[in-house]
Amino acid sequence: MKLPKFTISQFHKLFPDDAACLEHLFQQFHSKSACPKCGLIGQYYRQKKTAHYVCYCGKSQISPKAGTIFEKSSTDLVKWFHAIFLMSQSRNGVAAKEIERQVGVTYKTAWRMAKEIRKMMNEEPALQSGEVEADETWIGGKRNMRHKMENKSIVFGSVQRKGKVHAEVVKDTTEESLLHPIRNNIAKGSVLLTDELRAYKSITNVEGLGHATVKHKEKQYRKGGAYTNTIEGFWSQLKRSLDGTYHVISAKYLPLYLGEFSFRYNYAHSADQHLFHFLLSRVGLPHVLVSQRIGACRYFD
Repeated sequence: MKLPKFTISQFHKLFPDDAACLEHLFQQFHSKSACPKCGLIGQYYRQKKTAHYVCYCGKSQISPKAGTIFEKSSTDLVKWFHAIFLMSQSRNGVAAKEIERQVGVTYKTAWRMAKEIRKMMNEEPALQSGEVEADETWIGGKRNMRHKMENKSIVFGSVQRKGKVHAEVVKDTTEESLLHPIRNNIAKGSVLLTDELRAYKSITNVEGLGHATVKHKEKQYRKGGAYTNTIEGFWSQLKRSLDGTYHVISAKYLPLYLGEFSFRYNYAHSADQHLFHFLLSRVGLPHVLVSQRIGACRYFD
């Protein structure tokens, strides 16, 4: 599938200034709005020297930034759009320092912008079915005096073959902790493909799932159609990106980064429009930051 391209030159041509960005928001979210006073549809014009659109009857107005991630921000819209463009282009994520340099804002502003854009990328997972690979991995942590890793976060992930991936932080790898994400995200009757962790066998029996395993401890990585290479490939990309791009992040925001990379994986080859335009269509959606504090994280391969 050939993905649509959207270059930086095209971006600057389409969004040269704040007025163009504001007009885009109005056209996308309000162009067919009816005036609550006179009932006319789409009869609004831009009010000079403001960020409002006013109905020709003069009795109602619309603020295109209201209800979006830009609503309470004094940062220029074109800078927000540029940050969204940068985060839509990169497979490995974009650090706040990079946004600071390229967009021309302070580090504090760049970090907030990146966080709000990541919140747009977090969404409810799609129900997985058919053949579903599942695995858990350890992320982050910091070295102690004995050069061992402490405070590592445990992440469970599942991916439907030729489908979407989902990843979330779990307390541990016990049956009790893994049951919740499997029950919520994997349809009954599916076949779970895992390594030899004992908890998976118990869960699949309880949930009515098929189950096939590979024995990684015995250097077995494929047994017929049973393998976990897809989810392990996602882990590899995630860890390289976290280590190479972000270096150090708080575990409080780890779920947000998991959502970011899951979003990129899920829409990289299925969107019929560039990821930038897809993200712009989501700026007005309500998004909830899911936080779980486990400890400070530093990422190592």
